[in-house]
Amino acid sequence: MTDSAIPSPPPRPPWKVVWALSVTQIVSWGSLYYAISVLMVPIERDLGWSRDVIVGAYSLSLLSAGIGAFPAGLAIDRFGGRVVMTSGSAITGILFMLLGWNNSIAGFYLIWIGLGLAMSTVLYEPAFAVINACFGSAARKGITALTLAGGFASTVFWPLTQWLISMLGWRHTLFALALFNLLACVPLHFLFLPSRPRRKQAVNPAHGATILAQPGPGIREVVTSRPFQFLAIAFTANMLAFSPLSVHLIPLLQEKGFSIADAVWLAALVGPMQVAGRIGEFTLGSRFRARQVAAFALALLPVSLLSLSFGGERLGVVILFVVLYGASNGIMTIVRGLIPAEMFGRERYGAVTGALSTPVIASRALGPFMVSLIWSASGGYDAALWVLAALGILSVIGFWLAVRDRSRSEPMR
Repeated sequence: MTDSAIPSPPPRPPWKVVWALSVTQIVSWGSLYYAISVLMVPIERDLGWSRDVIVGAYSLSLLSAGIGAFPAGLAIDRFGGRVVMTSGSAITGILFMLLGWNNSIAGFYLIWIGLGLAMSTVLYEPAFAVINACFGSAARKGITALTLAGGFASTVFWPLTQWLISMLGWRHTLFALALFNLLACVPLHFLFLPSRPRRKQAVNPAHGATILAQPGPGIREVVTSRPFQFLAIAFTANMLAFSPLSVHLIPLLQEKGFSIADAVWLAALVGPMQVAGRIGEFTLGSRFRARQVAAFALALLPVSLLSLSFGGERLGVVILFVVLYGASNGIMTIVRGLIPAEMFGRERYGAVTGALSTPVIASRALGPFMVSLIWSASGGYDAALWVLAALGILSVIGFWLAVRDRSRSEPMR
């Protein structure tokens, strides 16, 4: 056997990409998603705007992030992660600077719409696309490691933002957030992310020659397929059931009879439970296919909501709810990055994930408002819990239909 006949070992996954993205995800999530909850009160007090105005601009940014998800995924497939994510971080920094100088409501809204579009280029979905392109079949470990790091964004940026406000004021805090994005995220994205996606290659078994692999189905074929549409329903219903309690959990627990102090510490357990769920996926879930882990995580959410509905006055039941609710979302963050590749292949992953993310991100913005309407109409949170549990059950059914239809069809590879 000649040296040329000896198969070369598979390339080692480029973990430096994950470590760089771990830093940038903490900064991006911390500044774009979490910091506003700390900035809201000083902006309200200084400019005299109502809280509804401030929250409305932020909600609109989440909607624009959903709109930008699909074109951002297409851009990553075509140009690679370096161009898209570096540009997104640079735009984020510039917009935060403009936000620090802004004094008008119109400007505030326009800047947050821009920040929402920037979110679609720098948060988990584009990062998952980069890891899938770099890691191939080993992407699961990279995505899980990244979400473990990203889970600390609120832990880092809530106290950091509060400290900066106390030292510098809210305007200079926005300038500091701009610098974090410009001086940390921009160089890390530019230096460590791949410049362009590589064309897949295959070996001609007859001649041993390297040829271009046959392309998979077009994006239109994927997104119009029944498995994709059922999967979009499943993921959207899941987020619509999960996201409202990120805003309403504390007043809901107070309505159940808990003091404000007890409600706060119980709600604060959700974050650690999300991290615990991701650790569980990393250690135990790797023994199962991503679709099996996804089915388990999706089922946890309606179970948690029904337990809170039936026994939310008891401390033990609320703790059980927090464990299941947090673990479900922690695991779902990972499997939302894995399922598209497992079900539809890795080619055009960015576009497929972006198309899936559009309604999911929009539901993250609309969910809290939906529950507010239900609460106003019914005079309490009991009806809202039943609606959220029904959405959770719908997500399980949608996912089962997606997997069933996908297993009947030819592989989209």
